[in-house]
Amino acid sequence: MLPTTSVNSRSQGNGVLSPRDAARHTAGAKRYKYLRRLFHFRQMDFEFALWQMLYLFTSPQRVYRNFHYRKQTKDQWARDDPAFLVLLSIWLCVSTVGFGFVLDMGFFETIKLLLWVVFIDCVGVGLLIATLMWFVSNKYLVKQQNRDYDVEWGYAFDVHLNAFYPLLVILHFIQLFFINYVIIPDSVIGYFVGNTLWLIAIGYYIYVTFLGYSALPFLKNTAILLYPFGLLIMLYLISLACGWNFTKMLCSFYKYRVR
Repeated sequence: MLPTTSVNSRSQGNGVLSPRDAARHTAGAKRYKYLRRLFHFRQMDFEFALWQMLYLFTSPQRVYRNFHYRKQTKDQWARDDPAFLVLLSIWLCVSTVGFGFVLDMGFFETIKLLLWVVFIDCVGVGLLIATLMWFVSNKYLVKQQNRDYDVEWGYAFDVHLNAFYPLLVILHFIQLFFINYVIIPDSVIGYFVGNTLWLIAIGYYIYVTFLGYSALPFLKNTAILLYPFGLLIMLYLISLACGWNFTKMLCSFYKYRVR
């Protein structure tokens, strides 16, 4: 006989989930499942996570299209597989060690910088940004006719991670090849190259963040998330006119952190 599922075990009349099934869809249950999978590498789909990292540069819309599929099949917008977070952590560690090497830091200084970048720059700032965007989007961007829907906090954190990855690659990897020979020396070319990389990196962050929230069909006026582009371009032009070197300031700040 084929296995069958009782209707009563899945719903309680008119499609309402039973208490047992409803418990599986709570935020706590989803969070527990996600954290549990962090210790089971064989259950992670690293190939798919690498695919997402590639398309975050070439076609980020395709990444968020997959979030739609997850909502349809697993009834949640946020990732249920921590493979992306694991690969991002590896990228963060490798690039930070490279930064320490380029800035001629010692072993312990590099470890201190690594801990700071991982737990403050990525996780700490990410938690703040995700919480802020989660609050703002649910408070001001949800359509009136869709009050039954809300933005999952886990999805807001995923959007931050998606936007943070291109920024990380540009500022902590590509930029390394130009720091000592092009950017750090006091020259017009130096701060032009460095500040342009900052413009591209932060611009990517804003754009990928916008795509993440505009992908949710129950949100409105998500175009306001693109407004920081105006301030970013203005700051970029002012920095070129005043000769500010953002990369040089970052390197000095990194060295100050590890003293």
